[in-house]
Amino acid sequence: MVVEQAGCYFHDVIDMRVRPRVTRFLEPIGRSLSRIGMTATAMTVLGLVVVICGAVFIAMDRLAIGGAIVLAGSILDGLDGAVARASNSTSDRGAFLDAAFDRLGEIASFSALAVASAGQPRVLLLIVLGLGGALLVPYMRARAEAEGLDGRGGLMGRAERIILFCVGLILGQVEPMLWVFVVLVWFTAVSRFWRSYRSIP
Repeated sequence: MVVEQAGCYFHDVIDMRVRPRVTRFLEPIGRSLSRIGMTATAMTVLGLVVVICGAVFIAMDRLAIGGAIVLAGSILDGLDGAVARASNSTSDRGAFLDAAFDRLGEIASFSALAVASAGQPRVLLLIVLGLGGALLVPYMRARAEAEGLDGRGGLMGRAERIILFCVGLILGQVEPMLWVFVVLVWFTAVSRFWRSYRSIP
């Protein structure tokens, strides 16, 4: 019950208050990009390419630069929806591509951090748990929506995961960031599971 109530609360705070404001900020940028010929698919691909470039820097142990590049790539990727709406080209295919590339970006970023953290067993364990939780969160949403439910909610949607991950790298606080990341991402996964499980007839 506590998990469900907390999940609902943070669903309201993040999805209903923060995201609409961010969307209003991104819409004019999306219209400008659409006018110069950018497509939503191009933004999705470009975002992943930039994230992978950032992952290369992370693997080379240049964590601050890599984190900043990953953040920039994720922002570019976040514009694909605004571009799609501006060009009236939203589609299920585009949403599917975006979701797949989002997961690829997270896998690349965490894998790169694992390479940079070789020889640190505790950090490597946190990376595995963090990546596992990061993949489980959208899976729980997808399974809930397949049952006709609202699978959103919790503290750690994709945007929150990216911000925490990149800020931790930029500030050089990798292990503290990973501890917070693991706790919050698994809380989110459990919250989504429990809310959806209770709602299935």
